Amino acid sequence: MRAAVIRQPNDLAVLDLPAPEVGDYDVLCELLYGATCTGTDQHLIAGRFPWSVSYPTVLGHESVGRAIEVGPKVRHIRVGDLVTRVGTPPTPDGRYAVNWGGFAELGIAKDHWVMRADGLAPAAWQPYRINQLIPPEIDPRAATMIITWRETLSFLTRMGVDQGATVLVVGSGGNGLSFAAHARHADAAQVVMVGSARRQAAAEAAGATGYVDYAAEDVADRLRALCPSGFDFVIDAVGQADSANGALPHLRSGGTLGIYGIDDLAGCRIAPHRARGTFTLFAGGYDEAETHAQVIDRMRDGRLDAWIWLDEDQIFDLEDIHAAFDAVRERRCVKALVAL
Repeated sequence: MRAAVIRQPNDLAVLDLPAPEVGDYDVLCELLYGATCTGTDQHLIAGRFPWSVSYPTVLGHESVGRAIEVGPKVRHIRVGDLVTRVGTPPTPDGRYAVNWGGFAELGIAKDHWVMRADGLAPAAWQPYRINQLIPPEIDPRAATMIITWRETLSFLTRMGVDQGATVLVVGSGGNGLSFAAHARHADAAQVVMVGSARRQAAAEAAGATGYVDYAAEDVADRLRALCPSGFDFVIDAVGQADSANGALPHLRSGGTLGIYGIDDLAGCRIAPHRARGTFTLFAGGYDEAETHAQVIDRMRDGRLDAWIWLDEDQIFDLEDIHAAFDAVRERRCVKALVAL
């Protein structure tokens, strides 16, 4: 099979790899589509990922697969089912690692439900709760957004964003737009985004009620005018060294700051003296599986529209994955869609 492999930092290639083998609890899937992740994927390619990486590694974590073969103990996934977050495993010879392995022609999902019922250790099945079923009426191209939406919805919900809240989102990438959408669906009273001028229309379509160009000279003045008393929640979807500090003066006393982006995760700094008073730094993470049903419901009723994030008129082939990442880097799209 073909797969997108980072051979070493800044060296991405599409190579022939062995097809994965099917074990007792495994589901072999043909991977249909994957979406690029501006944060994780580009940091992995550039060698700037904040956690340890073994190269060469197969890239991709936002892919959707269709089951084509099931192992003898699988009961909850059938041939033909669509499944989220499918990726190829590391090669048996240890030559190729994976950073989720979603940009490949074939991948493995696991029936984590039966693994748990059969008494396997949690470490064996918990990582595969990301493999969830997608209703057949959902377009598999749009379904690539489920991963981003689940992560960000879980993070925002755990932060406590709810009806009547005022929310400031820093960053207008795929994650920032997702936070804006989820905050509006939570009936937040105000959702303001600081981001690139070219993303304002997308942000407003996603749910932002106010928008400030990060390059404007009077960003602070504009934010104070929009929410003089300070925002209840600030979500830093960029994660640069000082981006949270830039937003901290706009958090009300008693508010909550969450840092989601990973641009400079190890170098992120918090300067408490810049705050208006006491604040909470949210460090509760997220759990994709816990929000899967909510995301599916919102896709069904139209509240989550994948085509705000994705361009259905420009779908890249796996062999052209370099062009997909070029389109993201040049900000010609929020997320690039790759046919696998």
